[in-house]
Amino acid sequence: MNYAHTVTVTASFHDAVARTRAALQEQGFGILTEIDVRATFDDKLGAESSQALGDYLILGACNPALAQRALSAEPDMGLLLPCNVVVRRGPDAAATTVQAINPQTMVELSSSADIEGVADEADTRLLASLEVVKAEFTA
Repeated sequence: MNYAHTVTVTASFHDAVARTRAALQEQGFGILTEIDVRATFDDKLGAESSQALGDYLILGACNPALAQRALSAEPDMGLLLPCNVVVRRGPDAAATTVQAINPQTMVELSSSADIEGVADEADTRLLASLEVVKAEFTA
């Protein structure tokens, strides 16, 4: 099993971030956390490290109803929440990559049937979000 779902689009980094946020919201996800990895590298490791990385943003997406179901079924699932979505573009890249964690990783780590249902629904919603981003920027 691949632990990530990935689409690559020709949109700019900023346009891909904006559309990704909107697509996630359309699927009932809010953004609980946001990590600007490039800015962190710049601050902690210096400009050379951040420039080598390029633009890299981690969005912690959460669908509260799905999170509630997962945590009710198995409180340890909080270790895998929120669902991380990455938008990244290397310094010389011609395209932007958008990736979402594959929620089926929860199923691999749990024996709860309830977790399987949550993972299936989260997977459907995250894949739908990525398809919207891809369709937005496909000619």
